[in-house]
Parts: sequence; C-alpha cells; structure tokens
Amino acid sequence: MVALGTDWTLAGHTGEIPVGQVKQVTVGDLRLAVCNLDGSFFAIEDVCTHDNGPLNQGCLDGEEIECPRHGALFNVRTGVATGMPAVMPVRTFAVQLDGDAIYVHVA
Repeated sequence: MVALGTDWTLAGHTGEIPVGQVKQVTVGDLRLAVCNLDGSFFAIEDVCTHDNGPLNQGCLDGEEIECPRHGALFNVRTGVATGMPAVMPVRTFAVQLDGDAIYVHVA
C-alpha cells in the first residue's frame, strides 16, 4: 500500500475506466476528468476553458481530449490547449495508483 497524505482522493478503480475512456469524478465543488491512456491514468479539470464544456463527454484521441461543444483540444498529460478555440490550459492533477485504486491529488 502506498502512503498517501490527506490531499489524495480516491477517484475510482482501474477496471472502471477502459483504455481510451474518461470518467468524471467530483471532489467537493471540483469536477475532474480521469483519463486512461494505454493503462496510464491522468486527471484534468473537467471544464473546457473556452466555454465550460464537460470534457469527460468529449472524444479522447491519443493524449488529446476534444471538448464536445466547440472542438477545443487539450493535452491530458500537460493540460495545454492544443486546438482552438481554447487558448488557456486546463488544470492537471497528479495521479497515484495503489493496486487497482486510482488516487488524485486535489490540493
């Protein structure tokens, strides 16, 4: 078992998010999109910086997720906006696996 501090929140389990898929997780008032890229997990804020669209409902293609509203693209590893109309990045959050449990650092 990995020793995690109090700022880590259980976001789900690896079997709940198939490769190439995204799961929305809510932590308090914060919405996260947890993405499975070939067995590696990444977490970003689940809100498009262009028009507040729900990124978890967009298409994940490689390292990029597309906002379903206007097609803005974001790199899920870095949060960088990689396609217009978004120009501002989304927040990213560290992810830690403990067995099949996925924890996200939300501090």
